[in-house]
This record gives sequence, C-alpha cells and structure tokens, in this order.
Amino acid sequence: MKMFQDAHLEVKKFFSGSFCTNPYEAGWADEAIFFILVEKQLGEPVMTARVQLSQDGVHFTDDGSSPVTISGIGQHFIKVQPNFGNYLRLAVKIEGGEMFLNIHIACKG
Repeated sequence: MKMFQDAHLEVKKFFSGSFCTNPYEAGWADEAIFFILVEKQLGEPVMTARVQLSQDGVHFTDDGSSPVTISGIGQHFIKVQPNFGNYLRLAVKIEGGEMFLNIHIACKG
C-alpha cells in the first residue's frame, strides 16, 4: 500500500523578491509535486521557481530542470523529477509585485 502525505511549506502571506521554502524530507517518496496557490497579487508579479535538492536539509543545489514561470491567480504545480534524493525545497524569485501564496508539497511512495 502506498503512503501519501501533504505538507504546508509556506502559508497565506505576501511574498516578493527571492526566497526559499522550508525544506521537506521526502526521501521515502517515489513522487513529489509542489502545489502553489496564488490567492491575491499586488501589481503584475511573475514568479520563477526552481526545485532544489539536498542530502542533509542544509546544503541545497538546483535539480537540473528548467525553472518554471508562474503568473496569475489560481492553482499551479511543479512536478519534481524522479530520483530526487532526501530533502526538497523551492527557490523562488518574484518580480513586478507581490503574490499572496499558499505552497504545499504532496508526496507519494
């Protein structure tokens, strides 16, 4: 029987500039997806997000995939490539305004 877990990484606040989500230990999972809910925005912000990996939850590196660009209110997702190791997070840059975000990670394994 597969296990499933959903966790909040960043919850309901305005973001701008560059930041990284809280890391999430997902070494047990076979699949992981980040869900990004943009509830409100100030200005016309555009987000660029990149998945990062870590073996220890302290030292992170980009996973090698192309960054994902997100704009507009609504639900968005970023699928994590397979064989991702132990810890995951998103490195995010928001330009042109602010986004009110709710970011989750869903893992299955």
